[in-house]
Amino acid sequence: MRKYSVLVAVLAVSVLSGCYATEGQRALGGAAAGALIADATDNNVVAGAAIGALAGTYCDDMGVCQ
Repeated sequence: MRKYSVLVAVLAVSVLSGCYATEGQRALGGAAAGALIADATDNNVVAGAAIGALAGTYCDDMGVCQ
């Protein structure tokens, strides 16, 4: 059941990633996704949110989400 939750969270973030226009929106989306994935995999939710926020902030600079 945990793998299904992670798969759904990743799919939802992938679909919604094109909807965010600013770095702040991408950071919030990344933080939410990171927290959901960390919770689903029984890891530290705060650390997952922080890593997700960093990934969301810098994904445009790396050319991943354009």
